[in-house]
Amino acid sequence: MVQPHDLQQQVNRRYFLGTAGKGVGGLALASLLQSSAHGAAGFGQVAAKAKRVIFLTMAGGPSHLESFDYKPRLKELNGQPMPDSFTRGQPIAQLQGKALKCMGPLRPFARHGRSGQEISDYFPHIAGIADEICIVRSMVTEQINHDSAHTFINTGSGVPGRPSMGSWLTYGLGSETENLPAFVVLTSVGGGQAQPIAARQWHSGFLPGQYQGVKLQSKGDAVLYASNPAGVGREQQGDVVNATRALNRLRGEQIDDPEIATRISQYELAFKMQASVPELTDFTQEPQHILEHYGCKPGDGSFASNCLLARRLAERGVRFIHLYHRGWDHHSNLAKDMPRAAKYVDQASAALVADLKQRGMLEDTLVVWGGEFGRTPMAQGSGRDHHIKGFSWWTAGGGIKPGITWGATDELGYNAVQDVVHMHDFHATMMHLFGIDHKQLTFRFQGRQYRLTDVHGHRVKGILA
Repeated sequence: MVQPHDLQQQVNRRYFLGTAGKGVGGLALASLLQSSAHGAAGFGQVAAKAKRVIFLTMAGGPSHLESFDYKPRLKELNGQPMPDSFTRGQPIAQLQGKALKCMGPLRPFARHGRSGQEISDYFPHIAGIADEICIVRSMVTEQINHDSAHTFINTGSGVPGRPSMGSWLTYGLGSETENLPAFVVLTSVGGGQAQPIAARQWHSGFLPGQYQGVKLQSKGDAVLYASNPAGVGREQQGDVVNATRALNRLRGEQIDDPEIATRISQYELAFKMQASVPELTDFTQEPQHILEHYGCKPGDGSFASNCLLARRLAERGVRFIHLYHRGWDHHSNLAKDMPRAAKYVDQASAALVADLKQRGMLEDTLVVWGGEFGRTPMAQGSGRDHHIKGFSWWTAGGGIKPGITWGATDELGYNAVQDVVHMHDFHATMMHLFGIDHKQLTFRFQGRQYRLTDVHGHRVKGILA
């Protein structure tokens, strides 16, 4: 029971103003939240093509010049000074103020599929799905160092604290699953220097906490403490969850803190995950040819296993599945480490796209592959430095036009010069594929309306099917 003196402390002017108008407004909000679980109520502009995202982040920044953007002129200039006209006044991470020499592509490229897309022989499996993917060669971003570059890709801002794109999508669309988080993160490592990935990269920022990503362990138990303690059955555990929910609701009625609702939902979700996660991660249900297709060994924590797990998450209604593979920061030993990193991800990336297509899921699953930036055409010893002025991603499914190459960099792969795709443009396009007008999905915080694209972003119409 609330004591009078406690009630006096809790009912202040802000509390009164925040709760006094809950009648019709509360009903309207409840209606909005309910409908948002069925498709971006109030934010739509077109019929949605995509239902879910599988975002394959090559953390560290893979070289576009050894993957999807062949530059014969750069090969001709190998070892010669980089023309000053390209680099004058440009930000360079670690090569600033040093003598700059061209470094030609290390491996040959070839054309693949009916589409004839040029792909390096470091990626033979991705080359095998050339007709399914759209290669974007004109990506640009604004942050030249790893952590802030990941922050920019994920949140549309280089300043930490904004909601991640997975949080924005789950806030706008709700969840299609009751037994798993709507936004899941998986990580793997291998192939070279592995930069750390901070948990705030999948945080909900100023959105309610229930929209933040949930990281699953790649090795061992996917979720720690998912099993009940010894002597505690599921019925007893349910009693604990119900009692906790009741206490939290009482407290929520007293102080009107929205994070209490988040706490309630997380306790309930955790209880459901005790049953759903073991089934999710039981790869014995997968036939041997599927394991071989992905090139994975169950429970090994590899990128390949995470790709198969991503498909299983997608099948179960998870909205945003974000995979990070750490191992692409090749400031040196590029000739040794680039093929190692590529081998970790090439087969499974292609297998994921092919598997989704075979199951009829690719048409409404958006797959994205790329790093937080590219690498310089100039050598950094035996490697390449960070580069933000032009680099390559590829994407497939979910309403993307297959078998095309979009945009271009200059003859040395330095500046994006044709059909430039800024990160804000990518975010706007992704939202469009989900039937959301990126200008309409906003959240009021500290006196202004915020959105994923801030005040920028245009749909890239040329890559839409």
